[in-house]
Amino acid sequence: MTIKAIDLFAGAGGFTCAAHDAGVRVIAAIESDQAASNTYYQNFIFREKCKIDLRAGPVDGDINNVDPKKLRNSLNLKQNELDLILGGPPCQGFSTHRIKNAGVNDPRNQLLLRYFEFVNEFKPKAFLVENVSGLLWKRHQVFLDKFIDLAESADYVIKFKDILNAKDYGVPQNRKRVFILGVRKDVDKKCDMTFPPNPTHFAPISSEKPYWRTVSGVFEKIPEELYDKYWEHYFKNKTKWTYERTIKALASLPFGKPVKKNDPCNIHMQPSPQMIKRFIDTPLNGSREDAGEKHQLKCHSGDYKGHKDVYGRLMIHLPSNTITTGCNNPSKGRFVHPWLNHGITLRHAARLQTFCDSFNFTGSTSEMARQIGNAVPPLLGKILIDYICSRLK
Repeated sequence: MTIKAIDLFAGAGGFTCAAHDAGVRVIAAIESDQAASNTYYQNFIFREKCKIDLRAGPVDGDINNVDPKKLRNSLNLKQNELDLILGGPPCQGFSTHRIKNAGVNDPRNQLLLRYFEFVNEFKPKAFLVENVSGLLWKRHQVFLDKFIDLAESADYVIKFKDILNAKDYGVPQNRKRVFILGVRKDVDKKCDMTFPPNPTHFAPISSEKPYWRTVSGVFEKIPEELYDKYWEHYFKNKTKWTYERTIKALASLPFGKPVKKNDPCNIHMQPSPQMIKRFIDTPLNGSREDAGEKHQLKCHSGDYKGHKDVYGRLMIHLPSNTITTGCNNPSKGRFVHPWLNHGITLRHAARLQTFCDSFNFTGSTSEMARQIGNAVPPLLGKILIDYICSRLK
């Protein structure tokens, strides 16, 4: 039996990519951002020849312009026939970067409730929502409570409403996101689903379990001449590791293939001469603060230290920091190449999100970075969707 799903707020297609990898057929998607919908079209409809009803673009792709009933009828579906609705409503209103009560009245918060209108119309067996962890903050409780109340009133059981970290499921990235899983009551009585699936990767403590995947796996092999520098610049003073353990660990780290020169995502921000000097002075595994006083930002003077991750190098032996929409800009986070003196490429960022190298993004570099940072990591999505579908059958 083919499991069918629709993807709301589809972006570049992280959830759709995950669904396909899990053997789920996505039959419709909605995305308002033109660059993201172009990426979606190129990867799924044009290249893969998937039969997907893509409501895309700034007008037709605005979910407020799509009538749920008309969409259901156009897909020749009766209520209760759809298996799964996926989606990550725009999260800026719930962003954890907002301070105090910023975002409380953001109209984008209402899109979470708009998502439910599609659930209510299609009556799928289950729905899965992804959003930033700020959704659980008290200031946004009214929106979340309203969403939960609507779902329960429509005969859905909320099986999960909490944070998952992508690194616990094999994604080489420390990425915390809220997931909400609802299952239709009549379906839940048959499957009595528990959620989430057990983690697959763990902190490097027990040798019996797979460790969190590290940043190293998306870059080419570390040049051996850098091993001693890693020891001197980081492991010697900031860990309890011995020299021998450090060299052995660096030599055994997984590594990936070099990014192809003709890869359309083989792009990094061109640094200014001043930025290059900053990167040269930023040691391996180092942060902005390690670059020295002369490179400290004026806005970080006095008691305010700012975000320590900006202008930092990716730490080679750990999962990366969260890949955000600013992943192409070292001023937006720890997005400097582990040992070269420039930012990471868009392909490296996409790999840290677990997109395969054959998945290409379209638009300007900032538009591509936004698509990459907003996406659900396909590997995490596949694990969750696989787990849900195995229990819906």
